[in-house]
Amino acid sequence: MSGFIKKELTFLKKLDTPAKVQDFLNGLKFNFEKNGETLKSPLFTMRARRAHCFEGALFGAYALSLHGFTPYLMHLKAIRGDYDHVIVPFKLGGFWGALSKTNHAVLRYREPIYKNIRELAMSYFHEYFLNNGEKTLRQYSALLNLNTFKNSWIISQKDLWEIDKKLEKIKHFDIVTKNYIKRLRKADKVEIKAGRIVEFKKY
Repeated sequence: MSGFIKKELTFLKKLDTPAKVQDFLNGLKFNFEKNGETLKSPLFTMRARRAHCFEGALFGAYALSLHGFTPYLMHLKAIRGDYDHVIVPFKLGGFWGALSKTNHAVLRYREPIYKNIRELAMSYFHEYFLNNGEKTLRQYSALLNLNTFKNSWIISQKDLWEIDKKLEKIKHFDIVTKNYIKRLRKADKVEIKAGRIVEFKKY
């Protein structure tokens, strides 16, 4: 695609499995947005060599699309006071897995072992909690197919807020019934301790 130089295109061709794309995402520094919120296109994420979860998801979805995968995004929605997360569901051998860019020890890559996207989303539930142990994940979205957008999103110099808006508006499904929320058990102390582990320190 116009915008990528030959060296970049050659590298993208080598990212021919979900595991290889995930390894690349893991190698990117985390984007703490110290100069303001960003939502970079795959081209500019690749060149910046840093990404937050949404930017990593956009790059990951595009990289997979070059090798026959549909470029999907899924929105994991948390309660107010916690951060939402965006992952890249992919289907391999009839089962679902996911790419994920995160700065934490949890909420990471998922092997393609899940029968459907609900199972995939539910695999993140017990890892999703605040420092006081409160479990916060409440909804997951239907799949957003990035093929529904003009290809210009891949190399855009502008932040991709239109994709953010679409993902927010797409149909979401409850993970926990309202009647059960108050009965949720808090994460254990050792889980909370593990959840505080980060890969990159915020300056």
